[in-house]
Amino acid sequence: MADPMRIRANNKDGVTEVRVLMSHPMETGLRKDASGAVIPAKFITDLEATHNGKTVLKGLLSGAVSQNPFLSFKFKGGAKGEKVVVKWVDNKGDTRTDEATIA
Repeated sequence: MADPMRIRANNKDGVTEVRVLMSHPMETGLRKDASGAVIPAKFITDLEATHNGKTVLKGLLSGAVSQNPFLSFKFKGGAKGEKVVVKWVDNKGDTRTDEATIA
C-alpha cells in the first residue's frame, strides 16, 4: 500500500481550500532501469474528493503527471471540523483513501 496522502483543508469566508500531496511513483512505462529493462507503467488514473458524501472534485490523470503529484483546489461550503475525503485508483488497481478535517 502507498504512503498516506498529506491533506490540508482550510475554510475561509465560506470557501474551502484543499491541498493534497500524493505519494505515488507515477511511472510512464517508457523509462528503463540500470540494466536496460523497461520499468512497468504505474500511475494514478482516477481521483475523487468528497465532502459530506458529495463529490467536489473528480479527475482523470495519466502517466504525464510527475512523481508524488500535488493538487490544490477550492470549493464553496465546508465548515471547520467537517471531513474532506480524497481517493485515488491507479492503472494496476491499487487504491488509497485518506481524509482531513477542515480547519
